[in-house]
Amino acid sequence: MEVTIPKHKCPVCGGLLEYIIDYEKLKGLSLGGSFTFWRYRNFLPEVKNLVTMQEGGTPLYRARRLSAKMNLTELYFKDETRNPTNSFRDRSAALVISNILDLGFTSVVCATNGNMGASLSAYCAKYGINCHLVVPKLVDMGKMAQMLIHDAVIEEFGETVDKAIYRAEKISKETGWYQATPELNPLVIEAQKTIAFEIVEQMGVPNWLIISMGSGGTLYSVWKGFMELYDLGGIDRLPRIVGVQAEGCSPIVNAYFGVERKITKPSTHAIGILVAEPLLKELSIKAIRQSKGLAISVSDQEIFLAEREIARLEGLFAEPASSGTVAALKKMVDEALIEKDEVAVCLIGGSGLKATDVIQALSKKRKMSIMGTELSTKEKILRILDRRDAYGYEIWKELEKIMTRSAIYQHLNDLRNRGLISLYAKEGRKYFAITEKGRRILKAIDEVKTIL
Repeated sequence: MEVTIPKHKCPVCGGLLEYIIDYEKLKGLSLGGSFTFWRYRNFLPEVKNLVTMQEGGTPLYRARRLSAKMNLTELYFKDETRNPTNSFRDRSAALVISNILDLGFTSVVCATNGNMGASLSAYCAKYGINCHLVVPKLVDMGKMAQMLIHDAVIEEFGETVDKAIYRAEKISKETGWYQATPELNPLVIEAQKTIAFEIVEQMGVPNWLIISMGSGGTLYSVWKGFMELYDLGGIDRLPRIVGVQAEGCSPIVNAYFGVERKITKPSTHAIGILVAEPLLKELSIKAIRQSKGLAISVSDQEIFLAEREIARLEGLFAEPASSGTVAALKKMVDEALIEKDEVAVCLIGGSGLKATDVIQALSKKRKMSIMGTELSTKEKILRILDRRDAYGYEIWKELEKIMTRSAIYQHLNDLRNRGLISLYAKEGRKYFAITEKGRRILKAIDEVKTIL
């Protein structure tokens, strides 16, 4: 087969192009090699150079604690954070860079709002290819850091990735550089369909597969993988697909429900799925309908709470876009859209370490928690002294020894310096007593608590 430059649009009708599997060619062929991305080479467009950083073969975890909390029998996470650059896009980078080497290109351009740029820059660095990334104004800094450290050339264009895509398309036409933007290169869909192949090998076919949507390409990719296995006779049933978007930017969900609403100010902290004009909208809706699935939108608050639950109960730090899958699953449970004994898989596409918003929020919470603990201890000391005068050891005992005595004395000295308590000697001991100012502070605290 001749190696050619992938084209994403039909020159006649302008429709999207995709690769069609040759079922006759695959008859009699078996999977080969270890459990990695290239195990499915026969299911992919032909390449001569096999680029790899050991992508694919990612774990499928059973989330026992979280499923118990949701009252589900079986919930699994397909953990794509275990790829080399911590996201599912490494599969795409491996196939795309293989094609680039086959064609002899030395430069590549890609529009990205995060994971694809982080992945492509790493693979380009390893194989000596110049990487030009067009990014929107809103990009997770963790992903930007990956692009920068791998020495990619970064150009900022537009508020969201939608505008960046048009810019990348123009650059490719002007320069002749290889086009690696996921929405403009059908090899990306081929690479990502291997997620479905792996799930089938790891557990069979789940009842539900829940995937977050930006452009809609990831959802369609995985559905295509299941469809190919079904048509080949490798599986005898198909999963129901759930597409998830953030409420502040849900054009695919709106279109699924027939809501004509132009998103003028798209907004969500799940930047990985912040796409106002998804180019693969129709394909993703087609996949959801074919699978008899669902389209669900969730709030940023629901996403953040789900992110914390995944980490707290299952030890997995997922990025906000991926955490939306669990938020959507919770809605399905609450609305009785899923049976207790049905098997669900949530695709965790990227690591939370890439998303600075949640890290900053957690850092702020930690600071507030520390401050809250400190204020709470001081309040407890004032309430003890409001009842009676006491010396340091008595106060430490009454606080149930929750900290060292030296720490208690630090609080006492601080309260004294602020004029909230006083110190006097009696029978060889140093007693602390609350002052009028201290009592006024306690009264103010009580008033605030009443209001809240």
